[in-house]
Amino acid sequence: HTSNKKITRMSMVVKKKKVCEKLTEVTFKLHTKHNSTNKRDLTRQVRQNRVSSYHLFPNNIKTLSPTYQCPYLRGGNVIEKKMNNGVCKLYQLCRRFHSSLISIHQPFPQNHDFIPPSTLLSNTLQHYINSQTPSHGQKLHSHILKTGFVPNTNISIKLLILYLKSNSLTYARQVFDDLQDRTLSAYNYMIGGYLKKGQVHESLELFHRLLVSGEKPDGFTLSMILKASTSTSGVDVAMVGDLGRIVHAQILKCDVEKDDVLCTALIDSYVKNGRVGYGRTVFDVMSEKNVISSTSLISGYMNKGSFSDAECIFQKTLDKDVVVFNAMIEGYSKTYECAMRSLEVYIDMQRFNFRPNLSTFASIIGACSVLAAFEIGQQVQTQLMKTPFFGDVKLGSALIDMYSKCGRVVEARIVFDHMHEKNVFSWTSMIDGYGKNGFPDEALDLFSKMQIEYCIAPNFVTFLSALSACAHAGLVDKGWEIFQSMENEYKLKPGMEHYACMVDLLGRAGRLNQAWEFVTRMPERPNSDVWAALLSSCRLHENIEMAKLAANELFKLNASGRPGAYVALSNTLADAGKWESVSELREVMKQRGISKDTASSWVGANIAC
Repeated sequence: HTSNKKITRMSMVVKKKKVCEKLTEVTFKLHTKHNSTNKRDLTRQVRQNRVSSYHLFPNNIKTLSPTYQCPYLRGGNVIEKKMNNGVCKLYQLCRRFHSSLISIHQPFPQNHDFIPPSTLLSNTLQHYINSQTPSHGQKLHSHILKTGFVPNTNISIKLLILYLKSNSLTYARQVFDDLQDRTLSAYNYMIGGYLKKGQVHESLELFHRLLVSGEKPDGFTLSMILKASTSTSGVDVAMVGDLGRIVHAQILKCDVEKDDVLCTALIDSYVKNGRVGYGRTVFDVMSEKNVISSTSLISGYMNKGSFSDAECIFQKTLDKDVVVFNAMIEGYSKTYECAMRSLEVYIDMQRFNFRPNLSTFASIIGACSVLAAFEIGQQVQTQLMKTPFFGDVKLGSALIDMYSKCGRVVEARIVFDHMHEKNVFSWTSMIDGYGKNGFPDEALDLFSKMQIEYCIAPNFVTFLSALSACAHAGLVDKGWEIFQSMENEYKLKPGMEHYACMVDLLGRAGRLNQAWEFVTRMPERPNSDVWAALLSSCRLHENIEMAKLAANELFKLNASGRPGAYVALSNTLADAGKWESVSELREVMKQRGISKDTASSWVGANIAC
């Protein structure tokens, strides 16, 4: 009889355990459905099967107050410290346990000795990491600290992620520094957090600490550091320049040189830091040369002026796309000597059935501006009108600039008036076009209208265009008013270009003494543009003595790099009949190896788009 009782009792325990396991699954399913009827069914199953806290927690450990009861299992109290794995699973699956475990306003008010098991704690932290309010998880960390519980590496890393997602870099760094075993993933998370906030110096310092620790960085670490090397704000440029080589060495050490994505990032880093040669070395040893790496290298060579090398990479690129063609077109369009070549590449691109995109049109319109190719510009605009990019503000501003440089102010104004959206660049392009083509009144009228009627604040270039218009019109008082409004109204500090424009304005009006006083009272040392403007005005009004002073200052700043200063002084002396001084000056030019630049002009461009 006694043995039968034991067997019956054992079978009941087994049955209760099976019920607990079943309830674990049912609880989770019921919660995800959010059905109140099912919740009542769950409670009924608990009562029918007589599942008590004893069966849920067979060790019969002391329970907490009802505050910590799971809302789906009335009578199933949360235990202290020694939960078994089955119960942990139950509460992990029941997501509402997160809100039961931690009250948002008053977490753990009654028992600060309660320490959730590591598995449950890790799962709870992950819940907050995935939630929209990760900062709420910080209260859980606060409770952990009060209990004196020392989290393991896994929990510490999740706390680190939690603080990073909450934008609390300071606390994240404290968690990182408290780590006994700093794994590579911890370094990666912390470096990524610094980069996300733009704290490049801190990320580089942490990378150096990683290398010193003996931990090997992986491809993810190195790609982040390469990204940091292209963000030079607040970082020593020399250090950033060497950083690419350091990462390159780590790539070789860590045996990840076959990672084409990482090698492409390394090439881009080298190119952006002006080390195209190193980038070419990486490019040559790549197993598969992709379009991105080719484009980066082409852009680097173009910016350096090595057009033949860029052309070589372009010809060897098999899978050409619009981006590769754009790199060639943009590079050629920046120089007067090669702008025609950009038009040829533009035509070749269309022969290969590649449709030009916004960047293509921006570059090719820029080439037309450099060449002052009005007819070609019209053809490009006709093509642009058939694309969805026609209403783009950037392209509209580029067209205005192109027509203005071709001397076609009427066409520029038509484009300006038909723009549905105008920004400060659009207004600046039109103001500059009017000013440079001899329409200062129209330029100043637009300058006033953009501020009063459209409430658009002018930028540095807008002020420069307005001052230039005043200089061409001889409007000294208006120029002074505009110049002073930069700092007084818009809090913009004038640059050297603005000072040079004011000197030109005063000089053209014959106020040379006032111009000289203006230059000598500048808050910063005048550069060559300022002295050149004064020298030009001295020649205009045949003031030889002041011209010599201005020329001497120019020679001190740049003795060989500005032949125009020597030519301007020579012409000033010649206009005044000082031929002996002219001969002496030209002899000095010969001794210093300075010669006048050869002039050239384009009559027209026989090319069709």
